[in-house]
Amino acid sequence: MIVRSAGPDDVDAIAGLEVEAFPDDAWTRDYLQVAIEGKMPTVRILVAEEGGVIVGHALVSVVYEIAELQRIAVAADQRRQGIGRGLLEACVELAREEQAERVLLEVREDNAAALPFYDRAGFVEIDRRERYYRDGATGIVLAMDLTDSGATPD
Repeated sequence: MIVRSAGPDDVDAIAGLEVEAFPDDAWTRDYLQVAIEGKMPTVRILVAEEGGVIVGHALVSVVYEIAELQRIAVAADQRRQGIGRGLLEACVELAREEQAERVLLEVREDNAAALPFYDRAGFVEIDRRERYYRDGATGIVLAMDLTDSGATPD
């Protein structure tokens, strides 16, 4: 597997993964296209590629000292194979390169797969946002401090 910056030829594959992973909140193809073209200067899209096929992607926004991991998506038939971890590691590295001091993200409180994933990577809960999601679910705000040289996803 390789993780790289998304390019214009990746838009359709990313859009498909968006719909699969986030059916109620997928980024549109047009929105993804604008981001990949660099017209959203803070947003970076990374893709995980296996055998020439995009099997996952991550969106991260870096503004000054804060990097926000907006989403990680992995194809349903490719989950639990280290792809998400590889994407997360690449996002953390990107945040460090951009001199961010911490990475933030929100995750649904009922996302039983994501919570331990982020915990293992070194994220800690810093807040809760009641009724954050459209369906009323609570969002848990997690953070990773990048100023500690020992904080890396495992």
